[in-house]
Amino acid sequence: MLKDLPAANIFIVCGHTDMRKSIDGLAAIVRQQHKLDLFSDSLFLFCGRRRDRLKALLWEGDGFLLFYKRLESGRFNWPRNEQEVRNLTREQFVRLMQGLSIDQPKAIKKIEGGIDIC
Repeated sequence: MLKDLPAANIFIVCGHTDMRKSIDGLAAIVRQQHKLDLFSDSLFLFCGRRRDRLKALLWEGDGFLLFYKRLESGRFNWPRNEQEVRNLTREQFVRLMQGLSIDQPKAIKKIEGGIDIC
């Protein structure tokens, strides 16, 4: 379900977040620590210390949605720099949800220009 959300921007709050925080606590992190606009068309992702659960915060125009996901096995490959917030592409977001690194290089490079096939 998280992969299909209509948010224009996806922000990952790196490091670990106390998963006991509710909407107000997560909103305070976004607003006070990272100086981002909570009411933009953005999804904000937070992960716990064990990296097996995440919360996502999204403004829907008339209120916030709070999503919670707990993995039954495995862990999210979550960046650990606590001072950093990163804007993810959709591809990076999908990789993160699959347990892969958001920083991994692409498997196939795109070719610039045309090539002649004889």
